[in-house]
Amino acid sequence: MTARPPHRDTRSASSRAAASLRAQISAGRLLPGSKLSEVAVAAELGISRNTLREAFATLAQENLIDRRPHRGVCVARPDQADVREIYEARLAVEPSAVLWGEVTDQLAARQESVLAAAQEALGEGRMHDVGDQNQLFHDGLVQMTGSTIVMGAMDQLLARMRLMFLCKDYSPTFHANYVHRNAELWAMVMQGRRRDAAEELRRYLVDARTEVLDFLGYGAQAPRR
Repeated sequence: MTARPPHRDTRSASSRAAASLRAQISAGRLLPGSKLSEVAVAAELGISRNTLREAFATLAQENLIDRRPHRGVCVARPDQADVREIYEARLAVEPSAVLWGEVTDQLAARQESVLAAAQEALGEGRMHDVGDQNQLFHDGLVQMTGSTIVMGAMDQLLARMRLMFLCKDYSPTFHANYVHRNAELWAMVMQGRRRDAAEELRRYLVDARTEVLDFLGYGAQAPRR
């Protein structure tokens, strides 16, 4: 899996713990509704329970976990409002990144690698990997902003996206339908057709929102933008 460029980690212990749990959610290793034991998670991460509680507070603010008095902590179950909020945020961020962002040689190579890996996974029927590569592709689009703040927000959105798909039996065709669209979109970016790419990405995200609402059983009620 192609990752972001390495950087020196200056975050606090609770921030690193939150990032680790967020990454596990994004990778589909923590399922919606699953209970998170303070004792077990703190031991796994090698941190104190007080530090873990700080991490839990961060993830609760991001709507990735639910904390209920006397009932403990569990991974969140996104609902219809979450779907709409996530896609509103993505519609605000991703097309702008494509329109105004910078494509470095390193990012271009990364995106080409992600697209090739997605096509290979699709051909071999590894649909979970297709979904992983789709998330990496959109993460790469946001990296065009060069903003750690925006990229951090995208990490949260991608984790919430993963929870949406884990709420029901995974549809093997959902991300498969976007492999070709991702390749076409990136070709527009590399050809300098930024406005066309941004407009296509907006249509793409609206289509995806409608499909996700249908997939989760909420119906295609989201207004088109």
